[in-house]
Parts: sequence; structure tokens; C-alpha cells
Amino acid sequence: MNELLSSEARQIEIVTERFVLRPLRASDAGLIAHYTADRRVAEGTRSIPHPLPPGASEAYVRRAMAEDRDEDVWAIDGSANKLAEVLGVVSLTRIDREQSELGFWVGAGFWNTGFATEAVSALVEANPHRSRTLFAEAFQDNPGSARVLTNCGFDYLGDAESWSVARDARVPTWTYLRKMG
Repeated sequence: MNELLSSEARQIEIVTERFVLRPLRASDAGLIAHYTADRRVAEGTRSIPHPLPPGASEAYVRRAMAEDRDEDVWAIDGSANKLAEVLGVVSLTRIDREQSELGFWVGAGFWNTGFATEAVSALVEANPHRSRTLFAEAFQDNPGSARVLTNCGFDYLGDAESWSVARDARVPTWTYLRKMG
């Protein structure tokens, strides 16, 4: 059983044209804290608080590196192409054996560069969870994230609401589904 857990706990690296999606490492905490300290980035997510409490990014990285995690998180690492070592993150959370939820954010300085679309597209194509269905959502005041999802083959399902820690409020969302091959 331990061998099975170990193989499931390992994440693959995914190479794209401009960066590598790789598992988080402890040294990523500083750049993650830097980017997510921006209110606009935090408010675009459900779970990032604003202001970011001391130690929050280190705790996030530790959870992402834990063997018993339910979410796999990849750094969008552009260092091989003279870009930042962390441009943002993309993640998959296991909902059940054949379904996962996709999440992503990029630092505000990298918005409108296509990095989010490239990262999401690469993760969808690799399908490391072997999911039959991927779900995602975007806050309705964030049409850029909605475009990323539709550009990557996600279909609109409907409207909903999700809690945003940074906003301390329920926020209207658009929900999306991507059926995999």
C-alpha cells in the first residue's frame, strides 16, 4: 500500500513552450507570498486571505508537498526561459476517482500574457489525475479567468456562488466542465 501511496503522491513535470509546470518546493513560498499579497490576486481566488498572514504561504507549500494531500499544485516556473521561478500556480483537487477540480492564478504582473491559458491547457492535456471530468469556476467579475477556461475547452455549466476569504463574502461564479477523452 505504501508503494501505491508514494506513486500517487508524486507529481509529473509538464513542459510547455515558455515554462515548466513542476511540483512546489519550499523555496517557492517567498514568491507565492509576494504575488498573493496583491489584493487583486487574492480576491480572484476562494482561499487566499488578504492581507496574507505571516507564514501562510509556507503553510500552503507544506500542504502542497504533503504525501497525504488531496490537491496537487504545480508552480508555473519560467526560469529556464529567463522568467521568474514562479509566475503563478495551477492545481487539481481530487473530487472522486474520476473527477477533479482545476484552479489557477498568476501574478498580476503576468496577466494578459497567455501564461494562464498555456498552463491550464498543458495540465488539461497531461490529465495527471486521469480524470474523466474536470470542473472549474471563475468569479463573475473576473472575465479573464473565464476566457482561460473557455479557451481550454471548458463548457459553461451555470451560475453559482463561492466564498472568497479575501473578500469575506459569497461571490457570484460561473461554473465550467470539461469532459476528457
